[in-house]
Amino acid sequence: MAKSCIHSPEAPAAIGPYSQAIKAGNLIFVSGQLPIDAATGEKPSDIKAQTKQSIKNIQAILAEAGASLDNVLKSTVYLADMELFSAMNEVYAEFFNSPFPARAAFAVKELPKKALVEIEVVAAL
Repeated sequence: MAKSCIHSPEAPAAIGPYSQAIKAGNLIFVSGQLPIDAATGEKPSDIKAQTKQSIKNIQAILAEAGASLDNVLKSTVYLADMELFSAMNEVYAEFFNSPFPARAAFAVKELPKKALVEIEVVAAL
C-alpha cells in the first residue's frame, strides 16, 4: 500500500523525525499535536486553551488531506496530569460531534515543550 505525507503550514512543523500525518489508503494518521500556534511558535498557558490549539492544529492537517474532525475514528489524548481531564473534556466536546470518535486518554510523565496536552487522531476519508 502506498503512503503519502500530509503537511499543513497552518500547524506546527514536526519537532523530530516524523510527519504531521500520513495517508495510507483511505486512512489518515495524524501525529500527536502539541498546543503550539504555527504562526507564533507559542503555546497557551492553560489546559482549555492548549486543548483548543491542539485540536485546531489537527483540523488544519485534516483539511490539507480533504477531511475534517467528522472523519475522525479514534483519538488519543495525552495529559500532563489527570487532574486536567475534566477541563480538557469540556473543550474536546465543543469540537467533536456524536457519534464521538473512540478515544483513550491518559496521563504521561511529561510531554514535549512542557505542554499540558497532546492529541493524535486516526481519520478515514
